[in-house]
Amino acid sequence: MMPGALPVSYRAGVESNRSVSAVRWARAYPDVLLAVVALVLNVVVGTFAARHQHADRSLDVGGYLLLIVGPALLLVRPRWPMGVLAGVFAATFGYLWLGYPQGPIWLPLIVAFGGVVLMGKRLVAYTTLAAGFVSATWVSSALRDDEKAPSVVAMVGIAAWLLALGAVTELIRYRGELRGVARREAAEARRTELETARRRASEERLDIARELHDVLAHSISMINVQAGVALELMDERPEQARASLATIKQASKDALVEVQAVLGALRQAGERVATAPAPSMADLDRLVSGARAAGLDVSMRTDGEPRPLPAGTDLAAFRILQESLTNVVRHAEATAVVVTIGYDAHQITVEVTDDGKPAKVVGGRGGGSGIAGMRERATALGGELHAGRSLAGGRKLRSNISDVLGVRGNSLALTRTSTLSTSMARCST
Repeated sequence: MMPGALPVSYRAGVESNRSVSAVRWARAYPDVLLAVVALVLNVVVGTFAARHQHADRSLDVGGYLLLIVGPALLLVRPRWPMGVLAGVFAATFGYLWLGYPQGPIWLPLIVAFGGVVLMGKRLVAYTTLAAGFVSATWVSSALRDDEKAPSVVAMVGIAAWLLALGAVTELIRYRGELRGVARREAAEARRTELETARRRASEERLDIARELHDVLAHSISMINVQAGVALELMDERPEQARASLATIKQASKDALVEVQAVLGALRQAGERVATAPAPSMADLDRLVSGARAAGLDVSMRTDGEPRPLPAGTDLAAFRILQESLTNVVRHAEATAVVVTIGYDAHQITVEVTDDGKPAKVVGGRGGGSGIAGMRERATALGGELHAGRSLAGGRKLRSNISDVLGVRGNSLALTRTSTLSTSMARCST
């Protein structure tokens, strides 16, 4: 390689970077580019045309000034478009009326006219277009002392060119408006999509929080009760203490499995998700046995013919029963509980009645987060929930849940993982 010579690949890279920079500059300063192109064409082509035409006046200093004024005014077109149109119009027709040689003097006027049309000032633009027609025909003939009127062919030709200019400019304006509408619609669709994603993610987070509350509150309450029993009986009745510890072990195991299943919805796409089935009314015996192990005398009653339930209804009924029994264990100081499950044509009814002391918060709308969560579950599936005192003096909770909306809850539950992960990803961007 000769000293000072550069590799071909390096030179190609430098030239490519220069080309990209030139394109970026042209996009950033389009008015400067138009002004420069119009100036070069006016001066270069105008000078060449002056040498080959027999005009009324040779191209002098005044002619060059008029050739320069039009392109120079284009530099301030974005700020004063109508003023630039008037200035370029005067410079263009002044050049023609003074009898200078013909050339590309029309280019700056075309650019100025198009700018006014694109900004929406169409009345001003087409008034200028009509004035241009009059100026190019009758006024030019009058200033040159031409006794003959402009020919019909000349006027038709000029009118055709002006109409073509107006049509092309309108087409450009129309396409620009279409692009603007498309951009606005895309931005609105993106905004709506983000709002929907945020709302969906928020709803899913609330669902997961409710699930975690139901799982943890029930399991920890059972563990707390059984741990207290184990501590009291460890010395006097070690066998019963052992049974309590076994109950604690099973309750903690069940809680871990359910928490793992709930948190699986937070995993990203492609990660392994827990496959433990969601709890349902089929697990009612396990739920009741846990309450009995805590010292409650639980009686079960069934009204109607038991039947398979939609997953949404099945899960909601189980969670309401779970939270109800948890509240009895934690707050009611009850000894007996009656659980009634009613199956109707299109709904399931859950009723839990205990003989404990009534809590102040149960009858109110506020309640604890457990009561509020149960009410939200029932309402979300078209049902309702009432909690208050029973006729016997204890507490009573009754809830009915629709089967029809439970089917929709089932489909939503099946898509929870993909929906939540997608929603969170969109909100984070």
